[in-house]
Amino acid sequence: MGLTSTDTTSVLAIDAGNSKTDVAVVSAAGEVLATARGGGFRPPAVGVPAALEALAEPVGRALADAGLGSVTHVSACLANADLPVEEERLASALRARGWGASVEVRNDTFAVLRAGVAEPRGVAVVCGAGINCVGMRPDGRTARFPAIGRISGDWGGGWGLAEEALWFAARAEDGRGEATALARTLPAHFGLSSMYALIEALHLEHLAPGRRGELAPVLFATAADGDPVARAIVDRLAQEVTVLATVALTRLDLLDEETPVLLGGSVLTAGHAQLNDGVRALLAARAPKAAVHVVDARPVLGAVLLGLDRLEVPAGARERARRYWEAP
Repeated sequence: MGLTSTDTTSVLAIDAGNSKTDVAVVSAAGEVLATARGGGFRPPAVGVPAALEALAEPVGRALADAGLGSVTHVSACLANADLPVEEERLASALRARGWGASVEVRNDTFAVLRAGVAEPRGVAVVCGAGINCVGMRPDGRTARFPAIGRISGDWGGGWGLAEEALWFAARAEDGRGEATALARTLPAHFGLSSMYALIEALHLEHLAPGRRGELAPVLFATAADGDPVARAIVDRLAQEVTVLATVALTRLDLLDEETPVLLGGSVLTAGHAQLNDGVRALLAARAPKAAVHVVDARPVLGAVLLGLDRLEVPAGARERARRYWEAP
């Protein structure tokens, strides 16, 4: 029998990234009532109203499958909610939708962090298309960075790595920089014979701009083959990840406590040995009590757990929800 809108205390959890959105409706007992998947959440590209309209489709399906008209609490972890003011604006827009009696919006990096820890305590560094870091303590204190690109001091992420690799490869080919195999491997990925041909293809958009992101794996493969320039870029990323984690730990007074440091996002979960081994070695020197783990749980679990935290449910409910996503 389907549930009515008043049958259960429940959470609507949303993990909305640039490429896809996962939605779950979960009871206060940790039972997963429904899930749904939708497209990416990109307010900067399409505007907030259109982004929310796209979000409404998977949310509507999940609520309908759960037999609910609304929930007790909406826990939304959203890409592009990089500043607290953006989180509040999006929370206001979600409240207007009437999906829940209360709404909390966080940057989607918080979902990765909460998915990987038993309690809301630790630091997560996420490196996918971009790079970001957040930390949290059970008392509600958080550490975060604007993470909106070079104007906020960021370096790294798949897009940034591709740009860096292109810069070194272009200078290697025309003689301004040191020799690197990247001058061969980057254009070869697109079936081109030279960096000049790749520069032309990118500049004239014979290759779609978004395809630059394909070059980050090429960089890692070139580094794994021993190219010194490519390896130096990977080493710099390991240092950047370490700096982010160390600063977040320091801000939260966790540097001298046993604390989980979680690595998430497509770059950090891809198993690049040089990168992940480098992060572990650097953190062992700078934050020796940090316990480094790669997060493989789906981030929507983090949004669920944050919602259940808000409802102050028993620990068993959170474990029940976790088992749903961690089951083989």
